[in-house]
Amino acid sequence: MALASGSSLLPRHHPLPCSSSAGGQAYLPSLVRAGQRRAPSRPISAVHAAEPAKNPVKTKEPAPVTETKPGKWSVDSWKAKKAIQLPEYPDKAELESVLRTIENFPPIVFAGEARHLEERLADAALGKAFLLQGGDCAESFKEFNANNIRDTFRILLQMGAVLMFGGQMPVVKVGRLAGQFAKPRSEPFEEKDGVKLPSYRGDNINGDAFNEKSRVPDPQRMIRAYCQAAATLNLLRAFATGGYAAMQRVTQWNLDFTEHSEQGDR
Repeated sequence: MALASGSSLLPRHHPLPCSSSAGGQAYLPSLVRAGQRRAPSRPISAVHAAEPAKNPVKTKEPAPVTETKPGKWSVDSWKAKKAIQLPEYPDKAELESVLRTIENFPPIVFAGEARHLEERLADAALGKAFLLQGGDCAESFKEFNANNIRDTFRILLQMGAVLMFGGQMPVVKVGRLAGQFAKPRSEPFEEKDGVKLPSYRGDNINGDAFNEKSRVPDPQRMIRAYCQAAATLNLLRAFATGGYAAMQRVTQWNLDFTEHSEQGDR
């Protein structure tokens, strides 16, 4: 979970009266009584100053900075970038077939939703809102059901209500779900009892069972991941617009928790 701090934590700059010399250095003006002449300035030399080096070392001039222009973005421009965590699929033809199939699917998130989130994140960056992000480290095919989605959504709503009342500002709630399947690994292989197999990289790539068949990257898993992400987001939209996220309901959840918990008894 990440929180965007408020603008009150930023340092406040108080300008001091100063003048600028010809060399570009700023200094504070000296105090002079009325009618008193300013003493002539004298050069100040350091005591026990080090003698200049007999053979001064010449430093190389810094190389001119070359400004690199970013390439034009396209749907496939990511393929030209270096990627370390991409899996190695044994059947390239099947991989291309799956990618073409997914390209014809409708988008899971629409442009208007992305622009709205961008505006809300800008408010958090300016200290006008808190950013609350939560969810599983990685979603799985086994735990996919409506109850788990509902419980995650409910916890985010409850935490958002607490932060809103405590911080007296809006809370931007971002769910780490509906597509959070892959997981980066520090090692490409893992070994158990002398058996070395590819690491588990998430349900949309391979299986977590420690056997050779399960650990082979399967592109068909991406289609299943797409369908699960679309179904998850569809249920979340229904919860958000169907009254489940009403503030009265969230407040009642918090009251029920305090009445049936040790913290509430205290």
